[in-house]
Amino acid sequence: MKATVTRSACALALVAAGFAGGAAAQDAAYARNLAANCFACHGTDGRSVGGVPPSIAGQNKDYMLQVMKDFKAGKRPATVMHQQARGYTDEQLELIAGYFAAMKPGSANPAPAARGN
Repeated sequence: MKATVTRSACALALVAAGFAGGAAAQDAAYARNLAANCFACHGTDGRSVGGVPPSIAGQNKDYMLQVMKDFKAGKRPATVMHQQARGYTDEQLELIAGYFAAMKPGSANPAPAARGN
């Protein structure tokens, strides 16, 4: 009887771990989807070309979250960011900040120049 209970507990733990792993992967994909809106200005994965607007890859998560909340609340002057930040819940902003914090910092390489014929 004890062996059956132990096997059942192990099986349950493995199933729960599988769901947790799936949920983590799902959260990562969701965070990337949310962050994709930032790519147009801040570059793919937050690495901008030439530093304007600034690269946000590798930034401190707490700092980035606070900046986005300040944009959302109108406490920080902006041309576009206050409108962008208002489109997200605080939980979504936290996922976005976490996504960019996990990215390798640096700047993007500019696209190769088009070749003329």
